[in-house]
Amino acid sequence: MNVAERKVQALRPDREVMSRQRLPYFIGISGQTVGAAGLSMHVVVIPPGARADPHLHVGYETGIYVLEGRVLTRWGPALENETVSEAGDFLFVPPGVPHEAVNLSATEAARAVVARNDPAEQDKVEPYRPASRAPQR
Repeated sequence: MNVAERKVQALRPDREVMSRQRLPYFIGISGQTVGAAGLSMHVVVIPPGARADPHLHVGYETGIYVLEGRVLTRWGPALENETVSEAGDFLFVPPGVPHEAVNLSATEAARAVVARNDPAEQDKVEPYRPASRAPQR
């Protein structure tokens, strides 16, 4: 695409889609929506008490900024490591690291902005089954 064909684009997601992680996404910037070549950026909603299916991202990094709520992220080969993020926190997930996200509230949704360095990242989300699952909370 030459410079004359490039343009600034604004969009507002108007519907949710179910991601491969089994969480509602509001699709923002991607290769499909604006022709992005190296970026995707969405809003994810984790319903009260819900969790993402354990998964990993093949070949791309993920940056998350928590807007609302408290989210437990379990990560590692057996999902044995844990970190809690809350509104105002950033979270970095390297490529290939198995993880799952759990909304710690039974009554309030958690929301976050998710940015990735791949314009079609959902194509590269792989389910993950840990050999020895960490205890559920």
